[in-house]
Amino acid sequence: MISLTEENYLKELFNLSSESGEVNVNELSKRLGINMSTVTSMMKKLAEKELVHYESYKPLKLSEKGKKEASLIIRKHRLTEMFLVEKMGFGWEEVHEIAEQVEHIQSVGFFTKMDELLGFPGIDPHGSPIPDKNGTIVWPTYNKLSECRPGEMVRLSAVINTSSEFLKFLNAREMKLGLKIKIKSIEPFDKSMVVSYATRSSETLSNIVCERLLVERSDD
Repeated sequence: MISLTEENYLKELFNLSSESGEVNVNELSKRLGINMSTVTSMMKKLAEKELVHYESYKPLKLSEKGKKEASLIIRKHRLTEMFLVEKMGFGWEEVHEIAEQVEHIQSVGFFTKMDELLGFPGIDPHGSPIPDKNGTIVWPTYNKLSECRPGEMVRLSAVINTSSEFLKFLNAREMKLGLKIKIKSIEPFDKSMVVSYATRSSETLSNIVCERLLVERSDD
């Protein structure tokens, strides 16, 4: 049995994993807001459960068992966010904290039913992929809006930052997933973009915002 605290560690390890799958202990400590000695102690405990590969003074790495456990926690979180938005009418900026609590429910049947009621969605309200019941994640191929060029038409498919502040920022500008965006110009100095979409004919987005918006190119 994995405790709530252990689940939180596994999830953050998964989210912080680089392409090599490794995570620096200091980075994990900062993300969780927990001192290094406490993190190290937990890593030893997770290593005993064969969830993490741990060696002193070396980067951390989830085992295959640990990756699956982490993916299943993320599955529960993202399914819950989708359910809150699609079935209960919450805004995408309101669901993270609630999902943080619900993700620790251990009933497999509960989330299987939730998945069924939602029609087996592939993504959550923020465009992040939902792992399947085996913990497998299919990662879509997106581009950052900041990587696109003037004249291109793109579709907003996901957001990197899901803080309530950022999502409220997007709400105020009527930006949501599926939105078609036309790139009108890019400012050479600070890489800010002037775009048009829906009823907005000229909206300026900073480079920071454009870095956080994931898009797919659209021909229509």
